[in-house]
Amino acid sequence: MIRDITIGQYYPSGSVLHRLDPRTKILGTVIFIISLFIGDSVLSYGIATVFLALMIKVSKVPLKFIVKGLRPIVILLVFSIGINMLFTPGDAIVSFGFLTITKQGVKLALFLGIRLVYLIIGSSLMTFTTTPTALTDGLEKLFGFLKVLKVPVHEVAMMMAIALRFIPILTEELDKIMKAQAARGADFNRGSLKEKLHGLIPILVPLFVSAIRRSNDLAMAMEARCYHGGDGRTRMKPLVYQKEDGLAYGVLIFYLLIIILVRLFLR
Repeated sequence: MIRDITIGQYYPSGSVLHRLDPRTKILGTVIFIISLFIGDSVLSYGIATVFLALMIKVSKVPLKFIVKGLRPIVILLVFSIGINMLFTPGDAIVSFGFLTITKQGVKLALFLGIRLVYLIIGSSLMTFTTTPTALTDGLEKLFGFLKVLKVPVHEVAMMMAIALRFIPILTEELDKIMKAQAARGADFNRGSLKEKLHGLIPILVPLFVSAIRRSNDLAMAMEARCYHGGDGRTRMKPLVYQKEDGLAYGVLIFYLLIIILVRLFLR
């Protein structure tokens, strides 16, 4: 399960999607998420499926790698689908005592499950195709107007990028710690709930120590490089929109218009 966490990882492949400006990919992800909440029909989600499949194909990120990242949310997905299926009022299909599966509940649960899966895949696709540095620069550029309101845009973007970067690092560290404890005879699947929680202490303590050590090393490295925030900072690769970005924006706007038209006229 630990190895299946792919959020925050960058997958280099040199695809067209990788070469797009990070601002384009961030806004594209936002537009895709908005379309998932606008769509409320089979046709809408069919269009979203085709669009997402094309983006995965263009990104050249292996489908197995993308699907592997969905495994950690299986429990949340099953729970959400079950709750909506069993407690949504409507036309009954099957009844189990006070629990009733309705036609409306099945439809809502199905759409909710698809929405959650697509949301995770769409967001992960952005991190798969964007380096943490590019993501930081893109966020800073997009929300630069907030500097007028004294919002530390660069610092917030940097914190988000570092948090994303630390997810795979700490995941790998957690996997190593669990293997080391298992080699010493630790068993995390036996005993009562209290014993299992107590057994997490030998895992969490080294993990926190490792996280603090890594954050301290990062702070010292940034200080040694004279990092002092966004004021006066230059970039080795300034963000400049290319023709591909204009084409990408056109595709995104066309896709969103189709979803809106489907909702308005083909419900």
